[in-house]
Amino acid sequence: MAEDGGNWERQVIEDLAAAGLKEQRRARRWGIFFKLLTFGYLTFIIIAAFDWSGGTDSLAGGARHTALVDLVGVIESKGDANAERINAALQSAFKNKNTQGIILRVNSPGGSPVQSGIIYDEIRRLRGLYPDIPMYTVVEDICASGGYYVAAATDRIYVNKASIVGSIGVLMDGWGFTGTMEKLGVERRVLTSGENKTFMDPFSPVNEKHRQHAQLLLDDIHDQFIDVVKKGRGKRLKEDPEIFSGLVWTGAKSIELGLSDGYGTVEFVAREVIKAEGIIDFSQKENIAERFAKRFGATMARTFAQISLRESFSIR
Repeated sequence: MAEDGGNWERQVIEDLAAAGLKEQRRARRWGIFFKLLTFGYLTFIIIAAFDWSGGTDSLAGGARHTALVDLVGVIESKGDANAERINAALQSAFKNKNTQGIILRVNSPGGSPVQSGIIYDEIRRLRGLYPDIPMYTVVEDICASGGYYVAAATDRIYVNKASIVGSIGVLMDGWGFTGTMEKLGVERRVLTSGENKTFMDPFSPVNEKHRQHAQLLLDDIHDQFIDVVKKGRGKRLKEDPEIFSGLVWTGAKSIELGLSDGYGTVEFVAREVIKAEGIIDFSQKENIAERFAKRFGATMARTFAQISLRESFSIR
């Protein structure tokens, strides 16, 4: 009995010691987490202070220059090539008193017709306010769909002979799962108020009325696109119905069709066309603070998840 009592006491002591060690580990992990959090916050403040201390105007100084604005990537509200960011860059470029001309450097497959339209309208507005400042597009790899929609607002479009240009059309795509659902024995159950509320529902069979309405929407937006291109390119466009069919062409062929005006790089246009060789980039890119915030946020989330995971497996 005495031996059993001793074992029991020893077991209690061991359990208490183990619990104490677990608590120490837990406290140490959370301490490290909060230290990292504090360090990251201070670093963010310091970087932000340095990054926001200067702007494009200070870089431009007092020299005559060509202003550069990048439109790169898919045009979408949450992406880098969104109307808010592009328009802010354009406004800064036009307002700068030493800007002799503006180059919109495009490398985009297109994207949102709404975002493209907002950028197009702002370019038209700014060109009306600053009629003495010319604006040109320089295409790198691709200027298609919404990218070309925007480019049509500028005075001239310069390309590389191998650039991809065009895709003047509108697309609505999706998936249909009705056959798959039948094979899996899955039944679609949906209640609506409004007979067309399930418009283009991927889990329901194609409704001909809905399909026709979707086509009307696409045709309407396509007509808007065509009108913008015709207004921007004018008599330079060749009479070819394929231009508005959604096809794309090389830069060389786009010149023949009147979709673009000639060959040229950013440096060429600045030097030979605008006659202001110095180039100032007005593009509104993610600053260091924004990039750091995203990466730090992801790191903290990962660290927190690891700590939580360890805690969940360490508790017995």
